[in-house]
Amino acid sequence: MSNGYGYNTAVSPASTGGFPGGYGYGYYQHPTATPMPTPVPTPFVAGASMAPPMVPSGSFVTPSGGNVVTIPATEESYVENILRMNRGKMATFYMTYENNREWNAKVFRGIIEAAGRDHIIISDPSTGMRYLLLTLNLDYVTFDGPINYEYTFNGQTVTNTTPVSTPVPTTGR
Repeated sequence: MSNGYGYNTAVSPASTGGFPGGYGYGYYQHPTATPMPTPVPTPFVAGASMAPPMVPSGSFVTPSGGNVVTIPATEESYVENILRMNRGKMATFYMTYENNREWNAKVFRGIIEAAGRDHIIISDPSTGMRYLLLTLNLDYVTFDGPINYEYTFNGQTVTNTTPVSTPVPTTGR
């Protein structure tokens, strides 16, 4: 009898001698190999792709595997998205590096070339040096002028040019 892990759980007369060396406890079992199941071949369909279906970013496949449901694509207000909207602009990046004996904080100044989920690429126009900075170390960013910024809030797109509305005063009658 197998316990599902490939070990025989039934006591046989050969195993009543206990551990090798004669300890005599009677419960030591030698593992027995269980054969691997034979894979079932899937039928080949001419013209069918063996690759998984392409799913656009922001979409998902339902558990049944049939329908692809698309979520509306909106740019979310994350640092990497804000930096992407400001490619080509000069910025100053304030970074902190813990457990560093030489320096634990460093300032980088350069033109934003690219930004990803975990990194920022900037270039120093005076030296031509390019830096790959990890957003993990980013404290904050300053810009010399206005920045491009937009996000969706309550179904409306808010940008850096959207006027700030003041609340309508209410009277307490």
